[in-house]
Amino acid sequence: MANNGNKTTHFAHQDIKQMETRQRARLINSVSGFKSANMIGTCDNNGQTNLAIVSSVMHLGSDPALLGFIMRPHQVARHTLENILATQYYSINAVTADLVAPAHQTSARFDKAQSEFELEGINEIYLDGFHAPFVAQSPIKIGLKLVEKITINSNQTQLIVGEIELLHVPSQALQTDGYLDLESLQIATVSGLDSYHTSDRICRLSYAKPGAAIVKLGLDGSKLTV
Repeated sequence: MANNGNKTTHFAHQDIKQMETRQRARLINSVSGFKSANMIGTCDNNGQTNLAIVSSVMHLGSDPALLGFIMRPHQVARHTLENILATQYYSINAVTADLVAPAHQTSARFDKAQSEFELEGINEIYLDGFHAPFVAQSPIKIGLKLVEKITINSNQTQLIVGEIELLHVPSQALQTDGYLDLESLQIATVSGLDSYHTSDRICRLSYAKPGAAIVKLGLDGSKLTV
């Protein structure tokens, strides 16, 4: 690791490998930028519920509507993963600013017989006969069915891919062109492992095409006049 005259810290491969474990985890989790904050809701075949915060939910495609998220290696008990594999269903629930503290605490290693919903005062709700529980306080509730589990061989983490079967969003945040105004819902984001933020929109921009000028759009997707 070295500093140059511009006060930039440089890490070589060996520097990263030799860092203290938690320090390295915080750095590498921070360097990729802001991530979404969501809670995964599941239950087992006996109805025991589980709730866990994740910061790795990603869009994988819109047709079919697929989302993915990363699970750590299944070398110890992973209640969320085990419930998904057993039932095939789970929910993804956006974390809002006022849910940050209880949502963060769901990352603690509770016993399987303990429900994070109950322990953290987060209300569970079942919608439209869907098997997995949702977070009642969350404005964005997504019900998914497992499509595939992919092992990433380089570190044995699991990419969980699900197809959206149920979606509940606030009508006032949904624009006519399909855009969902997350900022109006006070949705939280995460940097690193433990730093939470709310967003500040810069602008919406028109679809990029070669040779076409980019123009600013209104919240509803309409072109703004200069």
